[in-house]
Amino acid sequence: MPKPLRNFIYLIISLLIIFASCDSSHSPKPRGYFRIDLPEKAYQTFDTTYPYSFKHPVYSEMVPDTREGAGLYWADLEFPRFDATIHISYKEVWGNKLKQYIEDARTFTNKQIPKATAINHEVVVIPDKSVYGMIYHIEGPEAASTLQFFVTDSVDHFLRGALYFNVTPNNDSLAPVIDFIKEDVDYMIETFKWE
Repeated sequence: MPKPLRNFIYLIISLLIIFASCDSSHSPKPRGYFRIDLPEKAYQTFDTTYPYSFKHPVYSEMVPDTREGAGLYWADLEFPRFDATIHISYKEVWGNKLKQYIEDARTFTNKQIPKATAINHEVVVIPDKSVYGMIYHIEGPEAASTLQFFVTDSVDHFLRGALYFNVTPNNDSLAPVIDFIKEDVDYMIETFKWE
């Protein structure tokens, strides 16, 4: 058999083997995320010697903040099931410090701008409990904190909170948990009281 014909036959056989080994029934799968089972909503009261109280989920735990630089009455509302924490800082309002505290809260929120696609805010006004403030909803797949808020009585008390997950930000996959915790924060603020 002449060499060119033999090479041609080898080429045809090789192509047939390659095409036979390819299964055309496979197609790329869409990107998926783990299923997240969310617990039933149930709340308990955080009511201690702190100058504030509120209801928080039973699947969360209030832990005093013992980090260096933490102030008196600072705490972490931990969600162990979701590896998330709402860092809570409290300050007494002295003189005309309220304006500075509000500006600080806005500045901390604005630090999310490089990774945020939007920052929406919601005004909090509960006059019968003297609870006023702002909730910031921070959108964007790589934003480190997706929810921040502050409340004050405009005279003596100021409290700020920020939600962080202890994972690399991928807020598209965390969206169900973020929305779930946002509902808890809304309820926490609804039940908030100054002591």
